Amino acid sequence: MKSQVWARCLTVGALCGVALVGPAQLQPLPAQAQPAADPFVGSSGLGDPYYPEDGNGGYDVRHYDVAIDYDPPSRHLTGTATIDAVSTQALRAFNLDYAGPDVRRVAVNNLPAGFDRHGEHELTVTPALPILPGLPFTVTVDYAGIEGDNPDSGWTIAPSGGAFAAGEPHSATSWYPLNDTPLDKATFDLQVTVPQQWQAMSNGLRVGDRVDGDKRTVRWSSKHPVIGYLTTVAIDHFDFLDQRRADGTPLISAFAPDAGKGRALEERLPEILDFLESLYGPYPFESGGGIYVDTDLNFSLETQTRPTYAPWVDLNTVVHENAHQWWGDSLSVRNWSDICLNECFASYTADYLWPERKEGKDVDALYRKTIAKIHDNPELWDIPLQNPGAGQEFTSVYYRGPLFLHALRHELGDDVFFSAIAQFVQGHAYGNASMPEFRSFVQAKTATDLSGFFAAWLESTTPPPDQYLYPGALRG
Repeated sequence: MKSQVWARCLTVGALCGVALVGPAQLQPLPAQAQPAADPFVGSSGLGDPYYPEDGNGGYDVRHYDVAIDYDPPSRHLTGTATIDAVSTQALRAFNLDYAGPDVRRVAVNNLPAGFDRHGEHELTVTPALPILPGLPFTVTVDYAGIEGDNPDSGWTIAPSGGAFAAGEPHSATSWYPLNDTPLDKATFDLQVTVPQQWQAMSNGLRVGDRVDGDKRTVRWSSKHPVIGYLTTVAIDHFDFLDQRRADGTPLISAFAPDAGKGRALEERLPEILDFLESLYGPYPFESGGGIYVDTDLNFSLETQTRPTYAPWVDLNTVVHENAHQWWGDSLSVRNWSDICLNECFASYTADYLWPERKEGKDVDALYRKTIAKIHDNPELWDIPLQNPGAGQEFTSVYYRGPLFLHALRHELGDDVFFSAIAQFVQGHAYGNASMPEFRSFVQAKTATDLSGFFAAWLESTTPPPDQYLYPGALRG
């Protein structure tokens, strides 16, 4: 994700003083979720340090098959979510995360199941027959109602009357039930039925687009696992841009009625993906593209294979969101406290590596200039990069994250640095990683003791000592 605040203030070579706030986030609960007292009930959360009630215990989702029918004028949505999962314990009850329209019916293995909604996003399901550990099972949830307008955190109404879903760390619960945690990735298919004059975009490959009378049904399929907040649907009167990479990968992009200025940027997507591939290894997905909305959003978002762009999009943002296809989408965080793995790398790629390698900029000079501007401003150092805190995830990672990585690059040297980060992201493809794992991995690539460097840059709330602030050639 790239926020509008930092996109405007942290242009290459510039920094402005702004309040350290990001998009509105759910407030953390006062304590981590505790395991369910009943050993046959899956836990209602997985204990993420920031969002302990996110996700659910007792099962592992393998695949989502979601079908929605949406009427833009009335905002009425009818949906069916079919969830294929495997139990990890005996279950007489378990939870899904869901905050969308009314639930009409729940079935488990085709048998009617009891259900109850409570809390911010809990849907407790009680199967007619308990589920034994280690067995596959299928949950079907039928739901319907009027969708709300939740900019920054889910279902959002577009100026045309269409809609799209976007938000981080939460958004999917606003339009389908799921296990909403980075730790449970699954493949994702979506079928969208709309009035025939509308179009629907989503993740992955478009595998069907059929008009039947006054209805259009579009089908999308994601062949690689995805986290909930990285799934999307967008319904609008789109114009399209179809491109292909040299290897044949289809790039399907869509532009809302007043978002056409993004077309020139998106025409550079094959070049951008080639550049990112040269840094981080093969593009990890079966398709690419972008969804350009004309709603006044505070952020653009790395929705998997097809980022969602706000109207203020620029080239830096397109590079940033596509860098996330490696850092954030393929490799994903274990906990939200690991957010630097997403945002530090996407920001460094867009703010430093693209200007250096594609535009010939002196990024060492940029680094020194930026340090000079922020060094004596304590407010710009008081949120640590590692474990920034709930509600503060999307702050320091944008402006200090690139500085940390540029300093690390000079501490290690280019050969070690670029080899290490490519190996790390490829080694965790389609999985999860943490900042402690990254630190250990990089340390294993050098004889230099990095403990002081990492502590100063990632844990401290004051500027690093000069030996870490200006390593290697940065001393010059």
